[in-house]
Amino acid sequence: MLDPTSVAAISAVLGAVGSGMANEAGKWAWESTGGVVRRIVGREVPAPVAPDEREEVARMVHDRLRTDPQLAASWTAFATRMRREPAPARAVRSDLPASIRFFTDRKEAMKQLQKEASRRADGRPRLALVHGPDGMGSSTLAVHFGAQPTRLFPDGQIYADLGGRGIGGARDAGTVLRALLRQLRVPDEEMPTGIGELGEFFRHCVADLRLLIVLDHAYSASQVRPFLTSAPGVFTILVARAPFPGIDAVRVPVGPLTDRDAVRLLTDITDKSTVAAARATLPSLLQRCGGSPYALRAAAHQLSVPTLPPRRAGTDDDPVRGAAEDNYRLLAPESARLYRLMALRDWPAFDAATAARTTGHHPGTTAELLEDLADRMLLERGSGATGSGRYHYRHAVRAHAEAAAVRDDGIAACSAALTRTLNAYADLAASAAHQALPESWRVPAPAEGRTGQTYEDRGAALDALLAESGNLVEAVRCAEESGDPETAVRLCRALWPLQLKAGHHEMLLPALRIGARLIDARRATSLDAGALHAQLAHSLTELKHWQEAETEARAAARAEAAAGHKRGHASAVEFLGLLRLRQWRYQEAYDCFEEAGGILGTMGGQDEGTGDVPRAEALLERHRGRALRGLGRREEARRYLETAQSYFRSSGDTYNTARTLTDLAETWLDEDDTDSARPLVEAAIATLDGQRATFHLVHLRRMRERCVAP
Repeated sequence: MLDPTSVAAISAVLGAVGSGMANEAGKWAWESTGGVVRRIVGREVPAPVAPDEREEVARMVHDRLRTDPQLAASWTAFATRMRREPAPARAVRSDLPASIRFFTDRKEAMKQLQKEASRRADGRPRLALVHGPDGMGSSTLAVHFGAQPTRLFPDGQIYADLGGRGIGGARDAGTVLRALLRQLRVPDEEMPTGIGELGEFFRHCVADLRLLIVLDHAYSASQVRPFLTSAPGVFTILVARAPFPGIDAVRVPVGPLTDRDAVRLLTDITDKSTVAAARATLPSLLQRCGGSPYALRAAAHQLSVPTLPPRRAGTDDDPVRGAAEDNYRLLAPESARLYRLMALRDWPAFDAATAARTTGHHPGTTAELLEDLADRMLLERGSGATGSGRYHYRHAVRAHAEAAAVRDDGIAACSAALTRTLNAYADLAASAAHQALPESWRVPAPAEGRTGQTYEDRGAALDALLAESGNLVEAVRCAEESGDPETAVRLCRALWPLQLKAGHHEMLLPALRIGARLIDARRATSLDAGALHAQLAHSLTELKHWQEAETEARAAARAEAAAGHKRGHASAVEFLGLLRLRQWRYQEAYDCFEEAGGILGTMGGQDEGTGDVPRAEALLERHRGRALRGLGRREEARRYLETAQSYFRSSGDTYNTARTLTDLAETWLDEDDTDSARPLVEAAIATLDGQRATFHLVHLRRMRERCVAP
C-alpha cells in the first residue's frame, strides 16, 4: 500500500483535486488544499499547474511531514477525504451516425477491420486508418462496421467529427474529448478543466471498456494523438481522405467501386428493370461517377433519362462535384439560390430560420427547400439529439456551391447575403443571451426591433445558444474576415451565458481572442473592451492558463477604468482576486477584494450599475472570507461570511446563501469543530432542496458524513 505521506501519494492527491475544478465542489476542495499546504509548509506556496510544479509542492509537503507526526496524521486524514474516483463510464448505446441501407463491396476492408478489432491483446493500440477520397465511402465504411451486430463492443460505439478540413476548420482536442465523454454519460461537472488532465481522464474512463471509437475527418497524427489509448478493449477507427505519417495503424484504403459493384448499387437503389432499361446511358453514367458511391446515389435518378445532360467544364475530374453540378441544374431558382448562398461559409449546423434570413424566404418555405436539397444529396442532415432540422455541406459539394454563388450571384450579392447571415446569428445570440441572463449587466439587451424569438424560460434560451454555439464561433471568424468588427464584438458579448453556465471554454476561446483583438484595435478604452477582456480572462482561468488570464484581467480593469465604468472596473479587480484564490495567493486575493470594494464605495447615483452594488459588496464579503480562510485567519473569515450570508438570505438569493453556508462550515471543519459545522451543512442542504445542484449537494453530504463520523 502506498504511504499517504510519500511524494508520489501527495502529488497524486494534488493532481486529483486539481483536475476536479469543473464544479463548485471541486473549487472548494482546491482552495481547501491550498490552505492545508500553507499550514504544513509554513508559508505561501503557489498553486501548481504543471506536473513538475505539482511534484515540487509534494516534495515540500513531504519534507515537513517526515519531521512532524501530528502534521502527517492531519495530512493523511485530509487526503482520505479528498480522494475522489471519477464515476465509472457507463455502458452506452451506439452514438454512431445512422448507417445506410445499401452497402456494396468493401468485403476486404471489412475483413481488415474485423481482424484488427478481434486480434489478441498484446499492448499495442487497436487502431485502423480508413482512408479514401471524398465521396468514396470511407466514413460510411467505419460507421457500417460499427453498426454490425457484434459482441466486441458491449460498452457501445462513440463517434466524433474532427472537422479536419485543415487546421483552421478542425475542432480543438478539448472540445472533442468532452463530446466523447458525454457519449460515455460523464457529466460536464466531472470533467477536468486542463487539456492534459482531460486526455488522461478520458483514457482512465475507457481503460476497462470494450468500446469502438470512430474519429471522422482526421488529417494528422498530432490531431488524433490526444484521443488514442492502448486500452485492450478499445478499437479506434480513424477516417481520413488520405493516409498520413506518424500513426502506427492498420491502413484500410477505400477506393472506387468496380463497374460491377457500381451497377449492383444502382440496382439496389432503383430496381433491375430500371437499370436494364438504361443500357444506352449506363456506361456514360458509370464513367461520370468514377466508382464513387456518393455520386452513384446522387445520379441514380438519371437512369431514366435518354441522354445525360452536358456538364460545365472543370467538373468531370471530381465525381462528387460533377454529381453536385448535375443535381444543381435540376433545381428550381429559389432552391438553387438557397443552395448557393448558405455555402458562402462552412456553417457547422444551420437551420431554416437562419437560411430564411439569408435568402429572404419564409422560414416554412425554406424548411421545405432544405429538405428537398437534402433528398437530392446536396445537403447532409444533422445527426444526434441537436441535429434535427439542421444541415451542413459535404466538403466538395460546398466547394461547388460556393463557386456557383460567385459565378451566378456575383461578389456584391454574396457579400450582402453573408451580411444577412451574420446579422441573423448576431440577433439570435443577443436575444437568447439576454433571456438566459436577464439580470446580468455583462449581457447587453438586444437592439430595439431585433429582440427575436421569446423562449419559454432561461434554460430554453441557454439551450438555443448551445445549439448555435458552433455557428456563433464561425460567425465571429466570418465577421473578422469580412471587415465587420462591430458584429464580431456583438457576437462575443453574447457568449457570456455559455461561458458562465455551460463552460465550453475550449470551443469559445478562439472567438473570444478574436473579439478582444478587434476591440483593442478600435476602442481599447471602451466598455466593450473591458467586457471582452474579462470574458477572455474567465475562460483562460477555467482552462488553467493563469498567466494569460492575469494579463487579460488587468487589461479589463484598465479598459473599464478608462471608460469610467466603475461597476466593470470593480468586477475586473474582483476577478483578479478570484484568480489569486485559484493560485493559492490568498493575501493578494484579499487585497484585490479590498480594492474592488473601494471602487464600489465611490459609486453614486449617476454611475451605471448602482443598483447592483449591494449584491456586489456581499459577494466581496464572501470572497474576503474565503481569502482569510486560506490565510488561516478563520475567526475573521467567519465575520465576513456571516455578513454576506445575511444579505443573500434576506434578498432571496438561495444559490449564494448555500455557497456561503458551505464556506462557513468549511472554516469550522478546518478546526475539526464538527458540532459547529453540522447545522450550517444541514442549512445549506435544505436551501438547495429542489434545485439542480447535484455536485454541490454531493460535497455537502460528504461534509455531513464527516460531521457525524465517530
